[in-house]
Amino acid sequence: MADTTRLVLPYLAAGQSQKHVTHNDALRLLDGLVQMAVTNATTSAPPGSPTAGDCYIVASGGSGDWSGWDGDLAMYADGTWYRLTVQNGFRAWDLSQNRILVRKGGAWMDLAQAMGPEVVVAQGALGATTGMGVLEETISGLSGSSVNSTIQIPDRSICLGVSTRTITAITGATSYHCGVSGQNQKFGGSLGISAGSTNKGVIGPEAFYADTAVRLTANGGNFTGGAVRIAIHYLTIGLPGA
Repeated sequence: MADTTRLVLPYLAAGQSQKHVTHNDALRLLDGLVQMAVTNATTSAPPGSPTAGDCYIVASGGSGDWSGWDGDLAMYADGTWYRLTVQNGFRAWDLSQNRILVRKGGAWMDLAQAMGPEVVVAQGALGATTGMGVLEETISGLSGSSVNSTIQIPDRSICLGVSTRTITAITGATSYHCGVSGQNQKFGGSLGISAGSTNKGVIGPEAFYADTAVRLTANGGNFTGGAVRIAIHYLTIGLPGA
């Protein structure tokens, strides 16, 4: 018997007997797929005492009744587990984390991750936009008196700040600054060199009129090792259409 393309709902066949069975199967699948909400996305084996209507995104390594269902939805109804096949673009509310999950590229991810590093949050009738973005880089093998990032604060953007996390303990220096050329402490001064040290380098929103690298500057001696992860947080302005 044929199924629908996207939601894999069973069709009624001409002259089919007991049509109500097929019809009810389709309603049951719709009940799980429409306004999709899941208990969590981290469970790989059916819970011992499920309640009718319970729904899970099956985690990697599905077992028992969920064997082979990795990434799909498992819904408990009428005393048994049903597999709901998912496709890219499906969305679900994760009740355990209070977050929206999106299926993209064959995997479930947070909505923000699925949307990418730069998104438009408002657009005028003539096409002008206001956007928000985040650029990230791990700067490893620190060496010398200062190191510039490969990523840059974009030209004609409004920078909100640069956050940092020391990933691998820094050697050689006793602390470091985070800034830009000519303003070494713009996003934070005397930052920690121990692994796990962090800083949210918030500034008064400032426009940049050229692509600008972030600079890490060593204090108390030159860098001889270590790694720092940085993130540039910024707003974008898009022109109206031609």
